[in-house]
Amino acid sequence: MANWQDPQMDGPYAAAGASAEARDAGLRSYMLSVYNYMLSGVLLTGVVALLFAKTGWVQSLYSLNENGAPAGLSALGFIVALSPLAVVLTMNFGIRRLSTSTLQTLFWVYAFLVGLSLSTIFVTYTDTSIAQVFFGTAAGFAGLSLWGYTTKRDLSGMGTFLIMGLIGLIVAMVVNMFIGSGPLSLAISVIGVLIFAGLTAYDTQKIKSMYAYVGNTDMRGKAVVMGALTLYLDFINMFLFLLRLFGSQRN
Repeated sequence: MANWQDPQMDGPYAAAGASAEARDAGLRSYMLSVYNYMLSGVLLTGVVALLFAKTGWVQSLYSLNENGAPAGLSALGFIVALSPLAVVLTMNFGIRRLSTSTLQTLFWVYAFLVGLSLSTIFVTYTDTSIAQVFFGTAAGFAGLSLWGYTTKRDLSGMGTFLIMGLIGLIVAMVVNMFIGSGPLSLAISVIGVLIFAGLTAYDTQKIKSMYAYVGNTDMRGKAVVMGALTLYLDFINMFLFLLRLFGSQRN
């Protein structure tokens, strides 16, 4: 992501004269806002994906072969798949000039577009397995994020390792698009789960540490939205990799 989490972009927030109880209460309120946005985004994505799939509109995202079976993404499908990238880049690189309300709107737009894109999983996987993997992901995410929030261990050393692993994962996914290796696909899914599990804990601690810099300043609202986006991405990606591992495909 861009440097929205760079403490140097605004001076540290010093709660002069504030008691430890007041600082703790402020931190809890800040983190609760992050989680509320993140969970609301996941809920919006899930509802949009389910409705788009069940109404049959998901078929507009596919080009069909002569037998009527999906043969790849349609032109609309490519637009839906690439649009979220444009939104998230706008949010990251425009954080200094965009208002908090604009960032909030873009966050909801992003969650909506991802929901359209994820509607395609209902074509590939059974509803039961999607639900099972979703709730399993939610439980794992909650545990990992709680650990990242409460641990006294400094997780910053994990950051570089995890980002390098993520870059390698993206390269492997691109390569596998051309070679279509089953074993490589399995390895990508396993490694993807591990990377985003680690990022969940790391990002939670990093978002928590940002409170010391944004406090009750004008940057607080922006930090909340961008923190929610970060955790949202961790959750969605972990869910998708787990679905590839444990999801039951339709016949």
